[in-house]
Amino acid sequence: MKLIDQKVLLKNGEVVPCSDEEFEQGRGKTIAASILSSHDNGESSDVLHLKFDSLTSHDITYVGIIQTARASGLKEFPVPYVLTNCHNTLCAVGGTINEDDHRFALSAAHKYGGIYVPPNMAVIHSYNREMMSGCGRMILGSDSHTRYGALGTMAVGEGGGELAKQLLKRTYDIANPDVVLIHVTGEVKPGVGPHDVALALIGATYANGFVKNSVMEFVGDGIASLSQEYRNAIDVMTTETTCWSSIWQTDDVTKAYFEGHNRPEAYAKLDAEDGAAYVRAIELDLGEIESMIALPMHPSYAIAINELKADPKKYLQEAQDRANEQLSGNVEMDLVSKIDEQGNVNVDQGVIAGCSGGTYGNIMAAAAVLDDCNTGNGEFRLSVYPDSMPVYKALVDNGTVSNLVSTGAIFREAFCGPCFGAGDTPANGELSIRHTTRNFANREGSKPGEGQISAVALMDARSIAATAANQGVLTAATDVCHEPEPAYECPFNDSVYKKRVYYGFGNPEPDYPLHFGPNIKDWPEQPTLTNNILLKLCSHIDDPVTTTDELIPSGETSSFRSNPLRLAEFTLSRRDPEYVGRAKDVATLDFDNDDVKRAISAFEAAGVQVETSDTLIKSAIYAKKPGDGSAREQAASCQRVLGAGANFAEEYATKRYRSNCINWGILPFLTTDAAVLDVNDWVFVPNVIDAIDSDAEFSGYAFHDGAVTEIKLKLGQLTGDEKQILKDGCLINYYKNH
Repeated sequence: MKLIDQKVLLKNGEVVPCSDEEFEQGRGKTIAASILSSHDNGESSDVLHLKFDSLTSHDITYVGIIQTARASGLKEFPVPYVLTNCHNTLCAVGGTINEDDHRFALSAAHKYGGIYVPPNMAVIHSYNREMMSGCGRMILGSDSHTRYGALGTMAVGEGGGELAKQLLKRTYDIANPDVVLIHVTGEVKPGVGPHDVALALIGATYANGFVKNSVMEFVGDGIASLSQEYRNAIDVMTTETTCWSSIWQTDDVTKAYFEGHNRPEAYAKLDAEDGAAYVRAIELDLGEIESMIALPMHPSYAIAINELKADPKKYLQEAQDRANEQLSGNVEMDLVSKIDEQGNVNVDQGVIAGCSGGTYGNIMAAAAVLDDCNTGNGEFRLSVYPDSMPVYKALVDNGTVSNLVSTGAIFREAFCGPCFGAGDTPANGELSIRHTTRNFANREGSKPGEGQISAVALMDARSIAATAANQGVLTAATDVCHEPEPAYECPFNDSVYKKRVYYGFGNPEPDYPLHFGPNIKDWPEQPTLTNNILLKLCSHIDDPVTTTDELIPSGETSSFRSNPLRLAEFTLSRRDPEYVGRAKDVATLDFDNDDVKRAISAFEAAGVQVETSDTLIKSAIYAKKPGDGSAREQAASCQRVLGAGANFAEEYATKRYRSNCINWGILPFLTTDAAVLDVNDWVFVPNVIDAIDSDAEFSGYAFHDGAVTEIKLKLGQLTGDEKQILKDGCLINYYKNH
């Protein structure tokens, strides 16, 4: 894989350098540019104002989105809005609250005209691939893995506030994104699966930010050799590169997919024009890809399985040390103990699941590797989750389910749980290999605060099956697969959808009552921003990256996401358990408090006047690079509910997390002055309203270690709407006021 860090043209199918003039002439010739321009309302040459063709959310996010839109004047869904129920489907935590959310969503689909997909019917992205994608379309989803680029659909994962805007007929505003060419050549080796390709891409691009907030555009002769299922499974993982969206050229393989899914009208041929220009490029030779493993605790920690096996002590010790540094001594991960006396690496669990792993093609390929094998009756066990009920039906009809369970594997239902810690949580100390989307710290469900730690490594379904056939001894599929893989495409039958999915778009029932369970609560009111803000630091995190899973854990906490106050109790609970108590204490402070008086006296003694009548007291956190991972808006809203007014960071890991902060009225400060932003320090930012409007660097003042220090702050690029949202205090206030 070759990264080309300069502007290039795609000329006669080849990647060549280009001048600035050629770049300007060719930047409109990309697939991405064509789709973006067709969805832009054209009000500005600098900022895109996009309206999407459809929206999608699952049962962790849709209650908050609909509640936000309701509070802002929602009358009906203006575009198709798919409400899937693939996360909180076990109904194992909190009594009735999960099913209460599902009932709420069905009533909302009736009232506002939505599409309701019942529990276990499909995972969110599989339903949208099967039923909502289309060449040239755009889909916005409240899940970070909203990616349907291989089907010619530019899809974006964002926080709920951005979906609420679309429901209220507003636009999604963004500066025209960079487009990075992924030039695909060659053919994959036998045994190499889509997760191997994806992990290699993530490993090459995540840490250096090569495609951050950009569109990845896949073009090249190598694409023709890949089945549509294979392309889809690569594409969904582009999220882990931190790109903004993705798009692929389409061809007869794509056409056949749409025809097989009874939607031939959704196909159109998409390809970059000759002379299309890109800011950067990646030469991706599929023939160079090996069977890969991403070691704990990030998809970018990718290495070839056979390279790991050649020196397991070296690589597992490195991964173990890195993980334990991130875990900060709360618990100790032990990976080296997985090496046996023969030098083999032994794993305890295998899982193939979700939008990345549970596809028809991946399960068929895994079943072929496992044919007539025995997964054994030792520690190792294997679970397989199909990604939709039509896929489940096809696998039953062709005997694959029977073949898999005959090996000792467990076959389950369409469910996202293993991807975020709500299904197949390993035992303490275990190592799980998974064809799922992420392997962040504790995303598998362990609770370090209770002394628990388990580890997840990401692998392709083919290598997981090869390892299962070896009863838990780590094995690369390339070692056991010697023939090219058939082009597995699902014989799709949508009869189960026709019988169970409620399709109400275009037929809202305004008088239909919404069903509220006792856990479903309205958003608490938030104050309007004043001209000055006084902030107390309640957490300081120097980790290279802070994920949204650390900001608000997944797993069992997901059940409380329709209750803002109850969910907020879990904020930073696995990374900084003292944060919630500190933030709550700040929320009770006023200007008569001794700690506040001491801080104000220090500022005024340093010549910084604090006008208390025009100043808010709020909490804040510092994190070096927060927001990698999930699109969940609760990573920001929970802080806001607890009284947060700002975040301080060197940079924000993703646009979607920064947008979530803005939509919840949290000032997304950028600073390099972390040394004076310790826990319990105070920061006073005067004239913050003017700072929002100016777009320039400005000053704040930190009271640290008994002294006041001037610090330099930025807010980064803000659209006009974002500026007003911050001044109004949050998105809901913005809609009330305007």
